[in-house]
This record gives sequence, C-alpha cells and structure tokens, in this order.
Amino acid sequence: MTDILDLGGRVALVTGAGQGVGRQIALHLGGAANSGGVVVNDFVLERAEAVAEEVRAAGGRALALQCDVSNQAAVKEMVAKASSDLGAIGVLVNNAGNAGATPSADARLPFWETGPEAWQTFLGVNLYGVINCTGAVIPGMIQRQAPGRIVTIISDAGRWGDANMEIYAAGKAGAAGFMRSVARTLGRYGITANSVAIALTATPAVERTLNGDPERLKRQMEKYIIRRPGRPDDVANMVLFLSSDASSWITGQVYPVNGGFTFAL
Repeated sequence: MTDILDLGGRVALVTGAGQGVGRQIALHLGGAANSGGVVVNDFVLERAEAVAEEVRAAGGRALALQCDVSNQAAVKEMVAKASSDLGAIGVLVNNAGNAGATPSADARLPFWETGPEAWQTFLGVNLYGVINCTGAVIPGMIQRQAPGRIVTIISDAGRWGDANMEIYAAGKAGAAGFMRSVARTLGRYGITANSVAIALTATPAVERTLNGDPERLKRQMEKYIIRRPGRPDDVANMVLFLSSDASSWITGQVYPVNGGFTFAL
C-alpha cells in the first residue's frame, strides 16, 4: 500500500530544530516514508547533534549544523554544506523563531519605548531568517527539477494579533505574506509554500513559564476550544503532511494548528 505521506526522497532542512517543535518536526521528517534525510539546524550545536543522533538511532539519515538564520552568509554556508553532504534540499521548514538566538535585553519592553535594535531581536529570526533560508534553498530546489516544499511556522499572533507582542506579530505576519508571494513565484516549478500558525504549545520555554502554576494554565486554556496546550507532534503532523506528496496541490495557505484559539477565515 502506498504511503500518502511519502517524502519522495526529499532531503529536509529544519531550522531551530534542537528542541521543542523543531525537534519533533525533524524526527517526523527524518523517519517519514522515503525520506532523503534531515538537516537539523540550531544556534546551539550540541542541541542539534542530540536531535540528529535521535534520527539516526531511529534508522534515518541526519546532519547537525549550527547557524544563526538571521545571518545570510552563514545560512548560505549551511545550505551549501547540507547539499554537499546529504543532497539538495527538497523540504525547508522555517521553524526558528521567538526572540532569536541572542535576544535584546529590551525586547520585552513596550515597542514604543525601544527602537530598531530591540525590534531586530524578533524581526531578525522571524522575518529575515525566513527570507534568508528560503532564498538559499530555492536555486537548488529549482535545479533538482522535482517537487519541493517550503513550510514556515508562524503564530496566531501574526494572524490575529496579541497584546504586547507587536513586533513579533509583525515578523510572523510578514513571513506569512512572504510565503504567499513565494508560492505564486515558484508554483511553475512544482514548489509549494505554506505556513502553519500555532498558538500555546508545550515547548521547553512554555513549560518553564507555566510549570507549577496551574491557575495560570487554566486561565490560558479558557480561550481554547480544545482545552490543553498544543504538543510538538500536533505541529509536526501538519508539517509532515505539507512536506509530503499528499499536499502537491496545496500552496500559499496558512493552516492554524491551535486548538481552536482562533478560526481560519
């Protein structure tokens, strides 16, 4: 029986894959049917290597590479190394996000009390990181002359808005708009581009924040139809679908994976 989630031999690059959602996406893609292997990127090499070893232990091919995705030159070097070692990238998952690898101490202050240096904390990884990585893999995807997949993890902050998260929301909304235009440009090559919008998900950072505060978690969950935080595998399941042959006629879309926090319009 044919597995509809077959990756068609594509090599996947997952950014920010050393923990949380990115780790689970790398495990999903590395273990998928007909996977060509997975490049595990993280700003902290030790985290990337640990996840790559998990993929290998499960029988997949994996390569761990350190890179700050907000640095275009470093991204190009990473993609060149990945392509040389595993093959041309056929799936890109832009997962790196939050406040980036080296957040500004002022990043959480009201944006009107700060300026571009603090804003860059969010824009560098959530917008320019997506642009850098997408731009770096496109030539190889086109040259492969085979279907390619680009998936960007955004946030409901970028779809719906979140108080006190204006610059983060701007970066995520910008990434979604960028992906829609990429989809229009690359469709002729059989390359799809979609976004996955997530809400409160049980990543290590979220668990540290909510650990030992059940009342705070209860207040958070009152906004959700499915009253539990998201799990990394909830997101990874959608990413696997959008990376597979099953999604070949889907592009330019934003898919909320959010427990009903907001609805798609």
